Amino acid sequence: MKKVILTGGEEVPALGLGTWKMGIGEADEAGQIEALQTGIDLGLTLIDTAEMYGDGRSEALVGQAIRGRRDPVFLVSKVLPQNASRQGTIEACERSLRHLATDRIDLYLLHWRGNHPLAETVEAFERLKRDGKIRHWGVSNLDPADIRELLALPDGVNCVANQVMYNLAERGIEWDLLPDAQARQMAIMAYCPLGEGQLIDHPGLVALGRRHGVTAATVALAWLLARDGVIAIPKSRSAARVRENAAALSLTLSAEDLDELDRLFPPPGGPMPLAMT
Repeated sequence: MKKVILTGGEEVPALGLGTWKMGIGEADEAGQIEALQTGIDLGLTLIDTAEMYGDGRSEALVGQAIRGRRDPVFLVSKVLPQNASRQGTIEACERSLRHLATDRIDLYLLHWRGNHPLAETVEAFERLKRDGKIRHWGVSNLDPADIRELLALPDGVNCVANQVMYNLAERGIEWDLLPDAQARQMAIMAYCPLGEGQLIDHPGLVALGRRHGVTAATVALAWLLARDGVIAIPKSRSAARVRENAAALSLTLSAEDLDELDRLFPPPGGPMPLAMT
């Protein structure tokens, strides 16, 4: 398992499990739990969720999946921006802890920037750390200007991760956000690493995957895993798809492969607005 080292030295898996749109009442929720448990068995022990996902139902699903095996899991959740005041952040975290049926969240993120000052949210994060309710904190969907503002705050340097959309089709962060994060050892968590499913049928990726005996999804994830400081969190509802994703850990793309991917999906030629969904 490739690891990413967080600020402070803790290592976490570079390939994890997303849960967006999971646990919202579909008939296959038992299969979703099996998918998460299969991922844990394969070493994909970083699980990402949020209070927004199904109004806490995704967190509850994760809580079921990790019951009896909490300790190996690196658990990530997020506070909504409208809840991210000094007191609101603490209350939101406590709700998430109840949904997850755990006493701690390993990494707690601000889901995106809202009207509450970043300083209030950071103060709440630091209090939650002191109280043992979270172990690390970070942000999501913050652009370079936001990050500069954050880092200027007292305790802003304690931010260990920024979760953003990043995949072969959305490479804008490579111009500025990614290299700056790498220099600061701030992890980049890549959500929608398969382009919300659009990359799994891309003809160029399918052809490249066929040459390696893997799927297009495996190629797209292996490309992300080749980047320093990047954590990919694909969402998969079935154990079979989780195994397919995990195959990316065994795929090493050659320099020729990477050049081909650059031709198919050119890197940015200048600063670009942060992609979001």
